[in-house]
Amino acid sequence: MSNDVSAAYAGWPAIVTKYREPNMRKSIWQLANSFGGLFVCWTLMYFSLDVSYWLTLLLAIPAGGFLVRIFIIQHDCGHGSFFKSKRANNITGRVCSVFTMTAYRYWRKTHAVHHAHHAELEERGTGDMWTMTVDEYLAAPWWTRAAYRVFRNPFFLFGLAPTLNFVVLQRFPLGVHKEWHHGERASVMWTNLALLVVLTAVSLLIGFWTMVAILLPSIVIASSAGTWLFYVQHQFERTYWEHTPQWEYTLAAMKGSSYYKLPKVLQWFTGNIGFHHIHHLSPRIPNYNLQACHDENPLFQRVTEITLRSSVRTIPLALWDEKRDELVTFKEALQQQPEMTPTT
Repeated sequence: MSNDVSAAYAGWPAIVTKYREPNMRKSIWQLANSFGGLFVCWTLMYFSLDVSYWLTLLLAIPAGGFLVRIFIIQHDCGHGSFFKSKRANNITGRVCSVFTMTAYRYWRKTHAVHHAHHAELEERGTGDMWTMTVDEYLAAPWWTRAAYRVFRNPFFLFGLAPTLNFVVLQRFPLGVHKEWHHGERASVMWTNLALLVVLTAVSLLIGFWTMVAILLPSIVIASSAGTWLFYVQHQFERTYWEHTPQWEYTLAAMKGSSYYKLPKVLQWFTGNIGFHHIHHLSPRIPNYNLQACHDENPLFQRVTEITLRSSVRTIPLALWDEKRDELVTFKEALQQQPEMTPTT
């Protein structure tokens, strides 16, 4: 069956070729409106502190949106798709990383692993979201089950964890593998140094607590939104997971990634990342070419489409059921647990 489905998408490499060319004008304009919009929001937030902090928090919403958009630019630079020049991509990506609080080279490496092994059961653990199978969960000790339950709780997963990840965990090269180059570890340290310099300068200019009052809500909103996007683009009921011998790149992209159909304003703030199936097929397509690639080729429209309303239904899904080839809830998984036979 998988071979038949994979064959249905044959020919996609030739189709995407014309969409992989970066456009300097579009890239520069995206940089200008993303960073420009963020600075305007932060300036308005600063002056709004004299009016009402509720107004400041309201302005943090678009500020968080611009931070997400800057992360998408960093993301494209990491794939080498934002500019033709490798040097321009790397410089731009490093500048973005100070605002996203995510070391460019370290993240680029972990994200490359995600693309190379997404939905491959034997390769979980780097650049992905912790996902257990039903059998793994049922066989796990109680403390692993408890930790996984906490991790998958929506208040933790989309509330506390994103800010903890970007503000704290990204300060340490915890996921650097021994075989990686030293540059991945060094990039975390250099990013931390750049953040220290920038935040110190800003706090001296406007005051430490004023800086926190402006930056923290922006970061919380951007972190949670970004985590939600990453979640919903892969964690839906009829997604794709497979063991290494049967795993296929094309199916991992087209069945294991969704088309998150967002309202235009949200699509703009998220840099078209909702066309995630196409992005996984061809990461070298700049974000501003993804919609055209989707709209102009019916082949890429044969994919799971998720809307804002339907995406809410993905929240309870937590475990991959290998027997049913779908994500299931904890309740559904526990129904498969064999009852203990009482001893006499």
